[in-house]
Amino acid sequence: MASATALAVAAGVIVVALAYALFALVKPEIGPAGAAAVVAGAAALLIGLLGLLLGMAARPPKRRKGKEPESIVERIADFVRDKPVTSIAAAIAAGLMAVRNPKYLGATIRAFMEGRDAPRR
Repeated sequence: MASATALAVAAGVIVVALAYALFALVKPEIGPAGAAAVVAGAAALLIGLLGLLLGMAARPPKRRKGKEPESIVERIADFVRDKPVTSIAAAIAAGLMAVRNPKYLGATIRAFMEGRDAPRR
């Protein structure tokens, strides 16, 4: 953990030093305001390129081949396996709603059992 923190801090120092070097390089030509704009543009370009690279490197979600689970137990197990944080939050919300107003619990269960259509591409 300490070495990862040290690497992150070192990367931050390098980025700041490069930004200052770019600022000092272009300041005599276009002035302080223009140099600040060049540094901001370079940072925006870098962020955009990194976002594009990370987006291209990301893997799409795995599609399961085969039939849909038929029983509600299999469907719930698949949902919990695929989205554990969402299922925990949904369970807590359903419990709180059941305590406050029991008819909401029936609506929540009905909405889960009906499901929703797959998004169109």
